[in-house]
Amino acid sequence: MPSSNVPPLIVMGVQGSGKSTSGRAIAEVLGLPFIDGDDLHPAANREKMASGHPLNDADREPWLRAIGTVLADGLARGESTVVACSALKRRYRNLIRSFAPDTRFVHLTGDRDLIADRLSHRNHEYMPPALLDSQFETLEPLGSDEAGIPVDIHLPPAEIAAAVAAVFTANGH
Repeated sequence: MPSSNVPPLIVMGVQGSGKSTSGRAIAEVLGLPFIDGDDLHPAANREKMASGHPLNDADREPWLRAIGTVLADGLARGESTVVACSALKRRYRNLIRSFAPDTRFVHLTGDRDLIADRLSHRNHEYMPPALLDSQFETLEPLGSDEAGIPVDIHLPPAEIAAAVAAVFTANGH
């Protein structure tokens, strides 16, 4: 599928839902560049999370603007980009869409116990498992009026990527 048929994609969800792994797989299947949104966090955000404190809206705003800018810059070059970004609240997604209005959100969904189990088997640079509850408290799932694709995280990343690619093949965009 030519990448020009796919809008910018944000692979969203709480920590441990597989955003980076699934995002890379989606980008590979679609032939698009992938960016891990974690790499765009300012140092102060990383330090705050590493100390076990969740980010607030003011902390997230410059990060979300950076993600929106990356998507808009890609579009200016004639390509869509896949970005892993929690995008937990509608207002965060709206901010991203203000930079790239056609952005679609791939929401990786799963229950807290499964995600907590995944987190117990990984060591993230600055996202301790203790922040999982705050992520679920903050999460506002995609609204029925939001352009998005919910995908169950029980699927392996390759199947998640295939399911996302199928949406764009079926829709002709």
